[in-house]
Amino acid sequence: MEHAAQPITVSRTGAENNTGPLIIITILFFMWGLLTSLNDVLIPHLKAVYTLTYVQAMLVQFCFFGAYFVVSLPAGMLIRKIGYQSGAVTGLLIAAAGCALFYPASTSGYALFLFAFFVLASGITILQVAANPYVTVLGKASTASSRLTLTQAFNALGTTVAPALGGLLILGGGAAVLAQTPLEQAASVQGPYLALAGALLLLAVLFALARLPKISHADDSAALATDSGVTSAMSQRHLVLGAVGIFLYVGGEVSIGSFLINFLGEPDIANMSAATAAHYVSFYWGGAMVGRFIGFAVMRYVSPGKTLAFNALCSIALILTAIFTKGQVAMWAILAVGLCNSIMFPTIFSMALHKLGKFTGQGSGILCMAIVGGALVPFAQGAMADSIGLQWSFFVPAACYIFILYYGLRFAGLYRDGKA
Repeated sequence: MEHAAQPITVSRTGAENNTGPLIIITILFFMWGLLTSLNDVLIPHLKAVYTLTYVQAMLVQFCFFGAYFVVSLPAGMLIRKIGYQSGAVTGLLIAAAGCALFYPASTSGYALFLFAFFVLASGITILQVAANPYVTVLGKASTASSRLTLTQAFNALGTTVAPALGGLLILGGGAAVLAQTPLEQAASVQGPYLALAGALLLLAVLFALARLPKISHADDSAALATDSGVTSAMSQRHLVLGAVGIFLYVGGEVSIGSFLINFLGEPDIANMSAATAAHYVSFYWGGAMVGRFIGFAVMRYVSPGKTLAFNALCSIALILTAIFTKGQVAMWAILAVGLCNSIMFPTIFSMALHKLGKFTGQGSGILCMAIVGGALVPFAQGAMADSIGLQWSFFVPAACYIFILYYGLRFAGLYRDGKA
C-alpha cells in the first residue's frame, strides 16, 4: 500500500487566486464525464451487435471500472514522482490512446473493445487521482465538499451531453442501421472515438503549457489531528467506511445508467428504440448536473452528511417506485435518481479525506480503488437481470444506497466537531 509521507500543500506567492487553476481542472472533469457516460450508449449497441447476454454486456463496465482498482495505486506513485500536472498530462495521453484503439476494435471483435475500455479508463484513473485532491486543497477545508461538488457539476455536464451525442452518432440511423452487417454497425464508433482521441491530445498539450500552482508534500504536522493516534489512513473509520460508500455509490450509479436504455425499451415501461432512449439517459445525468449546482449552494449551510443521507433516502424511494410500477411513472422515477446522485461522490470523497493530513494521498488512492464498484455492481445486476428479469434487478442498486444513507447519518457532524 502506498504511503503519502507528507500532507498535500499548494506552493503560492502571496494571496493567489485559485479561480484559474479550478477552471483548468474543471475541463478535465468535463472530459472524463463525457467519456464515462458514453459507455451507457455503447453497452446496448455492443449487446445487439455481438448478441450478448446482460452479464456479457456488463464486461464493458467490468473492464472500464476494473482499471480503477488496478491502476489507482500505481497512479498515486507516478504522480508523487512526476507531479500532479505532469500526471494529468500522462493520463490524458493514455486516455487518447484508449480512444484510438476503438478504430481497430471495430474491425476485430468484442475482446479488443474490452481492452480499449481498460486503456481508456486507465488514463481517466490517473486524471482522477491527480485532480480530486487538487480541488480539495485549492481553498478552505470547510468548503471542500461544495468546491468539489461544483467541479463535479461540470463532470456531470459531460455525462449529460454524451448519451444524446452518442445516440445520434452511434445509435442513429433507424432502419438503415438495422440493415447493416454487425461489422458495419460496430464501425459506427470509429469517427466519434477518433475525434475524442484528437480532443484529448489537444487538451494534453494545453494542460502541459498551463501555469498551475505546484502541489507539494511539505511536512505540516498541524494538518493532522495529532491527538487522534493516526498511524495510517486505514486507521480512520470515516475513510474506511467512505471507501465502502464510494464502492457502492459508483456501483449503483453506473449500474442504473448501464441498464437505462434497455429498461426504457421494455414494453411495460416506455417501449423506446435504443436511439430514442439514449436521449432520455441525458435526463439521468443531467439531473446530476443540476443537483450539483444546487448542492454547491446548499452544503454551505447544511451538513454534507445530512445532505448525503437525504439524497440516499430519496434514491431508495425512487428505485422502489421504478421496480413496482409501470409506464411513465417507472420511467421518470428511475431517471430522477440522477438528481439524487448529484452530490454523493464529491461529498463522500471529501468527507472521507477530512483531516487525514499527511495521509491524504494514500486516502485518495484508496478511494479511487473503491471506484471498482462500477465494475462489480453492474455485473451483479446483469446476473440478476438474466435470471429474474431486468426490472427486478434494480434491487441491486437500491441496496447500495442503504449503506450511503447510513454513512451520511453516521458522519453528519464530521465538519462541525472537527473529528471523525
